[in-house]
Parts: sequence; C-alpha cells; structure tokens
Amino acid sequence: MITIKKVKSILFFLLGSISLLIGIAGTVLPVLPGGPFYLFAAFCFAKSSKTIENWFKRTSLYEKYVVAFLQKKGMTRKEKIRINIIADFFIVISVFYVDILLVKILLIVLALYKHYYFIKKIKTIDSNNTKQRAF
Repeated sequence: MITIKKVKSILFFLLGSISLLIGIAGTVLPVLPGGPFYLFAAFCFAKSSKTIENWFKRTSLYEKYVVAFLQKKGMTRKEKIRINIIADFFIVISVFYVDILLVKILLIVLALYKHYYFIKKIKTIDSNNTKQRAF
C-alpha cells in the first residue's frame, strides 16, 4: 500500500531530478543559470530521502554551486546582473512571440518580480570578499 509520505517522497525525487538536469544544462549552456536549479534540487532531494540527500551533497555540483551560495549568503552584483540579463532576454522574446495578452502581462509581472527579488531579497556581496587568495 502506498502512503502519502511515500508519494511525497517520489514527487520530491522527481522534481529534484528534473531540477538537477536543468541545472546541468545550465552549467553547459551559457544562457541558462544552473545555480538556482541546483539549490532547488538540493531542497527536493532533502525532502525526498536522507540517502538521496547524502548522495547529492557528495557531488561536485553541490560543492561548487550550492555550498558556495550558502556560504557567501548572497550573490555578487556581477552574478545578479548576468542572471537577470539572460532571464530578461528570454522573457522579452516570449512577450514578442506570444499572442495571448494575459500571458504577456504575466511575463512582464514575472520579470518585474524577479528584479524586485534580486534587488531586495538576495543580499549583494562584495566580489573582493568572494575571491580566495592563492598562497
């Protein structure tokens, strides 16, 4: 018999797997930021099972993207601008190609909220503090 807990675990695993695949694509493709998808994958894997969470935490992707973001507690201005420009590019293209007014409005609202979130909710850190010194 399948319980609600088991169904939730499977759904979180599937969402985490999809997010991980999109994150990997974002690492390879310069137009798609992979970091946010790795963060979401980490969240989903943590909710799905302890074994999967532990596996993901041992990957180099987790170390490079998730731990780096969590330790810095924010993003540099350059990272924020890069992510916003890429996302805005795709949103603008979508606005021009979609013929449905409601969808156009939703895309514009999404873009505005994205800018609000990046400016007000994600801490901007100094890029000089994030660089490691070579000895």
